Amino acid sequence: MTAIRRRFTPAQRVLHWLMAACILAMLFIGVGMVSTIAPIHLTLISLHRPLGIAILVLVLIRLVLRLRHGAPALPADLPEPMKLAAYLSHFAFYLLMIGMPLIGWGMLSAAGYPIVLFGSWHLPAILPHSDSLHALLWDAHFYLAFAFFALILLHVAAALFHALVRRDGVFDTMAPGSTND
Repeated sequence: MTAIRRRFTPAQRVLHWLMAACILAMLFIGVGMVSTIAPIHLTLISLHRPLGIAILVLVLIRLVLRLRHGAPALPADLPEPMKLAAYLSHFAFYLLMIGMPLIGWGMLSAAGYPIVLFGSWHLPAILPHSDSLHALLWDAHFYLAFAFFALILLHVAAALFHALVRRDGVFDTMAPGSTND
């Protein structure tokens, strides 16, 4: 008989919080990039690209862990619409965490820009050079970033709702720290 897990594994929790920090940093760096032409613009770009690829790598590891270990069950008394919202929001998170870096990579490829990660380490282009494709991907990357931010706000609101209003243990499944894994 298998024990019912009440929390995500320690590795899943570490990746969640590490990625939360990376994604929030990425969103603010992105806003800074499109908001300025000051000299810091180039610094922000040099941070944004490798951080996006790091997020892509981390989310793929996280996805493997999620498929292997699953997730703790939601409370039995949680209304079905809330369970559906939880499922759909997590699905949307994975789509965005994978899609945003790939769209950014494709956008740079279509523009013919080098994708410099560190020093002389470059990623290969994944799409052919095309100004129209670059413009389309730039728009997608830009507007999906706003959707991502809105999803994050909903996620934080739901976490606080579970922690402070329902007090049903959902927040504790991903909370930092460990008393009984």
